[in-house]
Formats: sequence, C-alpha cells, structure tokens
Amino acid sequence: MAGPTGRTTESAERRGRTPQTRPRAGSGPHQPAGRERKPGLRLRLPGRVLLLALALTFLLGGFGTWALYGSNWATVERVSVSGTEVLTEEQVRAAARIPLGAPLLSVDRAAAERRLRGALPRVDSVDVVRAWPHGIGVKVTERKPELAMKEDGNFVEVDDEGVRFAVVPKQPKGVPLLVMEVQRSAGLRHFGSERLRREAVSVAGSLPKSVARDTRTVRVRSYDSITLELTQGRTVLWGSGEQRAAKAKSLTALMKAAKDARHFDVSVPSAPAASGS
Repeated sequence: MAGPTGRTTESAERRGRTPQTRPRAGSGPHQPAGRERKPGLRLRLPGRVLLLALALTFLLGGFGTWALYGSNWATVERVSVSGTEVLTEEQVRAAARIPLGAPLLSVDRAAAERRLRGALPRVDSVDVVRAWPHGIGVKVTERKPELAMKEDGNFVEVDDEGVRFAVVPKQPKGVPLLVMEVQRSAGLRHFGSERLRREAVSVAGSLPKSVARDTRTVRVRSYDSITLELTQGRTVLWGSGEQRAAKAKSLTALMKAAKDARHFDVSVPSAPAASGS
C-alpha cells in the first residue's frame, strides 16, 4: 500500500538522482567577472616589464656611449710619463702623439706604443694605460748601454742584446769601448758582424764585477779571439763567448793567485795562465 511514506521515499530518490556538480572554474554563466580578467593580466604583465627593461637598457646604453665619446666627462686632459732616464718626458709625449681632448676610450694604446718604439730606439719596452677619467699613463723602460762603438767622432751605444740603439757625442761613463777588428777574419764571413757584436756584449755582461769596473776596451778580432783591456795595462785573453760562467770563475781565481800579473789567459778555463809582472 502506497502511503505518505512511499511518496516521500520516491521523492527522495528523485532528488538523489539529481546531479549536484559544481561548475568548472572559468566557465559557465555563474563564473564571477573578476576571475575572467586574472589570466589575461598574468599574460600581459611580463610583456610590459620586458618592454620597459629594453627601453631602459637602450637609454642607458645611449647615455653611456654619449658619456664616453660625446661628452667632456672622459677625455684626455694629460699624458703622464714615467721611467725615463736619458729621454725627456717631452720627447716621449711627442713620439706617442696622443691628442689632448680626444675621448679616452678612443685612444689606440697599441698604436701609441708602436710609434714610441719606432721614433725612439732607446725605448726597450713601453706600456700605455688609461688613467680614468682624464689621463693616459706612459711607462717606458730604456735600453742600457753595455758597450760603446766609436764612429765618425761619435759613440754608438750597444745594449746587452747587441742592438745599436743611440748615437751620443761622448762615451758613456763606465761603459767599455767595443773595437771590432774583423774586416779580414774568416769569422766575419761565417758569423757576420751582428753575431760577433752579440758575442762581445755577452762577454762584457758575464764579467765579475771587479773585472767589469776595470774593463776599458773589448776587442774582437774573430769569433774565438775576444780580448779585454783593463786598467794598469792588464789584458785578458777571453777567447770565444762560450763557457762564459766557467771563464769568469777561472779569471777571478787566477787574478787572486797572481796579483802582480799583467796578462791573463782564460780561453781554456780548465787551464788558465798568467804572465808578466
């Protein structure tokens, strides 16, 4: 028998079959208007930030270029020189040819170094640096004369590599004279004058300090005939430029053992000899 209870149960069943599902976010007529705009906002925001960053980078880059090249903020106002001994600062500046008032960043340092070495053979090495915001620094190292050659009334300075780098009117103080007597020697044809000159300066550079102070002339007759002329009429037959360290050591011992000798022979360092008194 169907009664109120049955109808109630049937009504409850029909209600139970009715789906109670929630609408998906972002769809359907019941989605709030505010939620529809948020995804679009998240997509557009990075694009605006990127455009702003690009514009800012462009402005900063343009300002930087103008500051370095078009303004007076970083221009050359002074060229400082250091390391000179014989050369003057004015000579170095003139040879470097670095224009005042030019943008500091536009200075070609390598080109300035090449100009200096080309115009001033006395320069052994040079370093050109920027000293922000208004300076250029030029540091030079000059060649040192190891020997001097007399030519046409003047003296040609020769460095420790055998390079003839300067002509001066007087023999540099404390620098021995180099005399090349190799015009007819077989060594000149075989080695050449430049090689023989290097041998001579290598000998001068290897002398003990006490001997170097007293050396007045280095005379070269051939590759294996180099002679030193010292003070008080003393001479040293050195021979070739080979075994320099052994010859220097042998000469030091020989001069101590034979203090009154005038002629020393260390051409064969294992068998030195002394003579004269």
